[in-house]
Amino acid sequence: MKEKIFLPSPALAQALAQRESLRVIDTIADNGPYHSRRAFLDDYRDMVNTMKVFVYPCSPRDPFSHIFLPTSSAPSGNYASEAYFKKALAGSGMVTDDPSQADLFFMPFSITRLRNDPKVGVGRMPAFVRDYVKNISHRWPYWNRTGGSDHFYVACHSIGKVALEKAQHVKLNAIQVVCSSNYYVQGFIPHKDVAIPQIWPRSESFREIKTIEQRKVLAFFAGGSNSPVRANVVRTWRNDTQIHAYPSRIQGSYAEALLRSKFCLHVKGYEVNTARLGDAFFYGCVPVVIANHYDLPFSSVLNWKSFSVVVTTANIPKLKAILSGISREDYSQMHRLVLDARRHFQWHAPPREYDAFYMVMYQLWLRRHVVRYPLH
Repeated sequence: MKEKIFLPSPALAQALAQRESLRVIDTIADNGPYHSRRAFLDDYRDMVNTMKVFVYPCSPRDPFSHIFLPTSSAPSGNYASEAYFKKALAGSGMVTDDPSQADLFFMPFSITRLRNDPKVGVGRMPAFVRDYVKNISHRWPYWNRTGGSDHFYVACHSIGKVALEKAQHVKLNAIQVVCSSNYYVQGFIPHKDVAIPQIWPRSESFREIKTIEQRKVLAFFAGGSNSPVRANVVRTWRNDTQIHAYPSRIQGSYAEALLRSKFCLHVKGYEVNTARLGDAFFYGCVPVVIANHYDLPFSSVLNWKSFSVVVTTANIPKLKAILSGISREDYSQMHRLVLDARRHFQWHAPPREYDAFYMVMYQLWLRRHVVRYPLH
């Protein structure tokens, strides 16, 4: 007996096709600041419910315990993202004491604390990291079965590049979760490594955001001229009435300057990353990224083109024409998406849904599939 095959009527087929078409259109229209909102939210929930990380242990009595254990005080300073991640992970419920259940393995040494430790410092840091990785690979079997490809460390200070000078296999194999995500400079490998935002600690909640009409300044930047790019921005626009560019701290309120501006310039200094990206989101200002070769944070999830303007350094003289050419309608859409995305650019300990910690963990979750040799 032949199997019956159901064929929809032409009218039903047309209705199904229209429904699918509308679904696709709705999905595209509702993606917000994401490449695909639906894909992200589905994967995110799976990640939160299933992901486990094994943290290589350290005794509080160890003379270098301050290098490895989370700080008891609130993270502070320009490189607080590193400390915030460690504190948030400890309070997230994602840590497992059973390595066999772990998706990834965390090497919790702090680059910032190594740099500031008088017994280590910048000079002894490469040997310290080399010996640490050698120790865990001899004491535990997990590094050797993957060559470290399911291991990661976190560093926000650019000195992290120096830290791995005597551990090149870590740089090449492990996942580097770093603020200085410059894919032009040897050391950061896109798709393997993870870019995290450099965010200044804030005790206050999100500021009340000024309306578009209240933002009278076209663009704003203030910062030390510690790179040719910044010097070029200030030299080109310091006397302009619409773009306010200052070579150092401004007199008056930095926060109010951000709140009054439509666009806020993120201009590379020594490195491609600065805390100004986080500042822009916090104050509801559309970021303008002037940092060639910057692998922007969370770029596998966030569609940066939808809520920011990326300008090459060669186009600094054209900056006013580029920004003035953005229509009010397009700017309004970008501003709305900045407000949608800014929850991803705040740290909390313990972490909160969709904050910077969970976004970093999502990036790691996407990289968790590795080939593992069986343990004997």
